[in-house]
Amino acid sequence: MPNKLFERLNRLTVQEKIGQLVQLTGDFFERDLDTVVTGPLKKLGLHSDYNVYNTGSILNVTDPDQIIRLQTDYLERSSHNIPLLFMADIIYGFRTIFPIPLAQTCSWNFEEIENAASIAARECYDEGVHVTFSPMVDIVRDPRWGRVMESPGEDTLLARKYAESTVYGLQGRGDGRIPADKLAACVKHFAAYGAPIAGREYNAVDMSEHMLREYYLPGYQAAVDAGAKLVMTAFNTLNGIPATGNEWLNRDLLREEMKFDGVLISDYAAVEELIMHGYAENAAEAAKLALKAGVDMDMKTAVYANHLENLISENKHLEQLLNDAVYRVLKLKEDLGLFEDPFRGLTTTRPQRPNRILSDEHKAASRSLAEQSIVLLKNENDVLPLTNKTRIALIGPYAEETSTLGMWAIKGNEADTVHLKQGLMQHIDADNLSVCRGAHLLPEHAREALGKYVDKLPVETVDEDVLLQEAIQKASAADTVILAVGESIYQSGEGGSRTNPTLPESQLKLMRALSELGKKLIVIVYSGRPLILTEVAEYAGALIQAWYPGTMGGEALANILYGTVNPSGKLTMTFPRSVGQIPIYYNELNTGRPDLPENGSYRFASRYIDEVNEALYPFGYGKSYTTFDYQLLSISRKEISVSESMDVEVSVTNTGKYDGKETLQLYIRDRFASVTRPVKVLADFRQLFLKSGETQTVHFSIQEDMLRFYGSRMKYESEPGEFDVYIGTSSQDTPLTFRFSLRGEQPS
Repeated sequence: MPNKLFERLNRLTVQEKIGQLVQLTGDFFERDLDTVVTGPLKKLGLHSDYNVYNTGSILNVTDPDQIIRLQTDYLERSSHNIPLLFMADIIYGFRTIFPIPLAQTCSWNFEEIENAASIAARECYDEGVHVTFSPMVDIVRDPRWGRVMESPGEDTLLARKYAESTVYGLQGRGDGRIPADKLAACVKHFAAYGAPIAGREYNAVDMSEHMLREYYLPGYQAAVDAGAKLVMTAFNTLNGIPATGNEWLNRDLLREEMKFDGVLISDYAAVEELIMHGYAENAAEAAKLALKAGVDMDMKTAVYANHLENLISENKHLEQLLNDAVYRVLKLKEDLGLFEDPFRGLTTTRPQRPNRILSDEHKAASRSLAEQSIVLLKNENDVLPLTNKTRIALIGPYAEETSTLGMWAIKGNEADTVHLKQGLMQHIDADNLSVCRGAHLLPEHAREALGKYVDKLPVETVDEDVLLQEAIQKASAADTVILAVGESIYQSGEGGSRTNPTLPESQLKLMRALSELGKKLIVIVYSGRPLILTEVAEYAGALIQAWYPGTMGGEALANILYGTVNPSGKLTMTFPRSVGQIPIYYNELNTGRPDLPENGSYRFASRYIDEVNEALYPFGYGKSYTTFDYQLLSISRKEISVSESMDVEVSVTNTGKYDGKETLQLYIRDRFASVTRPVKVLADFRQLFLKSGETQTVHFSIQEDMLRFYGSRMKYESEPGEFDVYIGTSSQDTPLTFRFSLRGEQPS
């Protein structure tokens, strides 16, 4: 330990050390002691002799004036001038809100994703936040689970790139101290939180170690390698043991094998939930299990505060674990520069710098990433782009809806949000645009299921039959109908699991009625997950997946609708045809009896008898207003050794009339191995912008490390054999294919 931190640690009493591991909310630090004792202290169950001015960190206080007041008051009352940490859920933007993470990865533009994280960090720094609980890198294959909105999707390579780019954007690329304009990143949720049984929130996760290592751990490892200062434990059990009390997971795997030396923080109340899991008999045992498992910080429970002191007096081995945990917390505070400047850039005479919150530069970045994240799923007969002379009927509950930021935009302000109508008005005269709601956002039973969030939903005052008739009237007078539909932001996110992730029936009824008018029908879907859009795709002439596009979403969508921007988004999560296909993902195993086209309706194949196996829209899919042609130019060799690489050249030609960006994807299949391998795995990709008629040459280099996997000996290595390569525009559309071999090393 460095001398200064070691000296600080040694000056602390056991009670003061324990306090450093406790995270509370700001209401525990009210000046009126009676209010605190009868309010938050009592509610949380903290013992009356707990000194809140030993506490190490505060959760979700983001107002700079309050941060200054709390920090000042704390330092005056605490014994050792160890500043508070202020942590918050700033997941994809502070005040400038970017598209949800699942949407961001559909851009496949990780430089822009890093820039988005950097802007979030800059705004957090200006407001006094020290740590954010981002990135979430849980691999997801089940759209029933609500938190898919926070994830990078279903692919391991993209999860690694998302983890790395987000950590770099938030923290910077240095190894030690976190510079000004940056904050500490916390990767979550360790581990495998994105694979709950049946897609039900907080449910158990049961998977083989091979599955865990091959698909789920690499994203966390990429964040650790990028320098993430914190890791958050997951709520779930993993193979029967809760992650927050799992010593193998957190000490053997995370700290020893993955080389993480930062702060491990529990998720909200997860230490106490070890009791409800049936893993700990009482709070004292929960404290012991969590500390032994390596959990450094107890978020928002009284477990560490009430029980660690007695446990340590009975078991001196635990005191060393306590010291190790406190040291890591102090090291984080040192890395943030809090011992030199407890206010980290804030002063009592605010503002001390030009206001960068929600600046034009930040909004432009949000709009740009939204434009690249929105995915064009269908464009039959070139319905899009529109011209500004077209008479438009904009219909649907999202026509003028500003609640399009997603559930975790805790500092986002709907008043700052550009809705779809406002975006369209930048391209079209008011005389050519009529607008109406058409349907309620949610039926009554769905509203009731949202609990406390029902008060945040729009108040529906008009009968749906009246709304429907108005919509038919306005659509009849228009040339083209834009139907803006979707799920509520409170139907996705944490606690937003759904058994049937579809559009509400009232919105489908509206769509069916409008389709009978014979007008061109453009459907825009707002959601935090892949919805089942099978029926929608049948009716829509054009179909756009908007996700929750952030502060500038209305402008981004309008720019795409009118062709100012050519859509380029590619899906990073598969869209199912029906709920029975879930979980569905592109990198599946082949099985011993695959469903082969030449076998027709052969019964004894791996297939459904009431649905096709294929997704409605596969991973990597996304249309453009232009078209691209691919030609395989050269392959440097057909066989490589472990020390060699293979160079591949592909020409891409824009054969359409619009300039556009293409994401060229390279997949590899290991044909025979010691464990069965997926039908294809994304190994690399390239993005290129081509003017109409332009041709560019793309270079790929296939190397041995791209062929590694966890084999039968659970070692991460390649195996000699044959490999198929697929290059194309999605996981299903890969017109360029070839085969090569990897030689084994000859014994010397």
